Amino acid sequence: MLKAVIFDMDGVLVDSEPLNLQALIQSVQQFGVQITLDYCNQFIGVSTTETMQKIIDDHNLTCSIEDLILVNKQTKRKMIKEEGYPPIPFVKTFIQDLYRHGIKMAVASSSPEADVLQVTKTLGLYKYFDKIISGDSVKHSKPAPDIFLLTLKELGVSASQAMIIEDSMNGSIAAKAANVKCIGFLNPNSGNQDLSRACVLIESFQDMDYHFIESEYRRAYGLPVEITKTKRLIIRELTIEDIKAMYKIYQDPKVHEFIDDIDDYLEEEIEKHKAYIKNVYSFFGYGLWGVFMKDSNELIGRCGIQNRSIDNKTEIELGYLLDINHWGMGYALECTKAVLSYAFEYLGIQRIVASIDKMNARSLHVAKKLGMQPEKEIMDRCRACILYVITKEDYDKQHQTDEASRRKEAVYRVLSKFDDGIDTSVYKKRYQYRKDEK
Repeated sequence: MLKAVIFDMDGVLVDSEPLNLQALIQSVQQFGVQITLDYCNQFIGVSTTETMQKIIDDHNLTCSIEDLILVNKQTKRKMIKEEGYPPIPFVKTFIQDLYRHGIKMAVASSSPEADVLQVTKTLGLYKYFDKIISGDSVKHSKPAPDIFLLTLKELGVSASQAMIIEDSMNGSIAAKAANVKCIGFLNPNSGNQDLSRACVLIESFQDMDYHFIESEYRRAYGLPVEITKTKRLIIRELTIEDIKAMYKIYQDPKVHEFIDDIDDYLEEEIEKHKAYIKNVYSFFGYGLWGVFMKDSNELIGRCGIQNRSIDNKTEIELGYLLDINHWGMGYALECTKAVLSYAFEYLGIQRIVASIDKMNARSLHVAKKLGMQPEKEIMDRCRACILYVITKEDYDKQHQTDEASRRKEAVYRVLSKFDDGIDTSVYKKRYQYRKDEK
């Protein structure tokens, strides 16, 4: 279970690397040495002390580490005062969402503690972090795992209960050495960093939230991702262990009458699903998921979306299949509604289709209830089908109307009490204009 997220600071919370490197170049110039930006890139994620020691060794400087650090601090302080540190866009929103979900958080930065405190307080992030761990606290900086091992100890969590977000090669190496799964942030201002040790790479924090990092955590450990819940159902990724139960559902002739993607042998279906987990769930972030009863965790079918070539065009298709013992109870509409909501509202998909056999009366009914519209008749997998379509625009309009109707119904329930002999003039004034809308 994910309990903690550990953040690097420079390049992850604040876009400080360009300023840090320029300050370093200017500082060294005062000692008669010219260094380049490419040379400085090796110090991203490395402590200030180790950085200065290497510069002294490489250029045979006679000054002390303390002298270089002092000049660098003065130079950086002046530049920060003039230019400031730009925060990484959307990272604060992401941190706030993790905080709301009860996730422990810490900063584990190679920078001096004073710098970490200044940055986190200036950006209004300090209050969200349970621990601040700096390069001052450990003997060996990244790529050694010391700072992450100390952070785990301070947070009171194990390596398997945490994830680290890093923008540097040294940071990702340290995360791997600490046996903690790492998310690599591709910050263009952090130089050409090798983040191949990270389990997933991101280019922005714009779409990052608790659900995303929880999903990536589960995928990193080979655990199924829970997609969404309804009143009666849980929709989550299918595991290899689920395939036997799923295959049993397939065997009923009425269930597989309109299903064409089932193998004749369980062993083949299991092998196919192993590849599906890796190449579909992990790569696209969506697929055909399992549908489970919330009260019993019984697998009753599958539902989801997947890419498929339909009528010579790559489409994202909605599909479902349910155990015959659960037909006629509204589960088909319940799970497909939840999947459409997830696809449009969370994944941001713009168009979803359903290719339905003309003889499949149940699925045709579900498509219509979902607000899907028939676009054309096609031949699909040697079947005469109707292609039903719903766009995000249509979905949004439909749900705005539904929400408006629900609000009006609530108002009318209040207004219905106005005939009970109670003085409700205040409420009448407040709600009359809504009644007039009808």
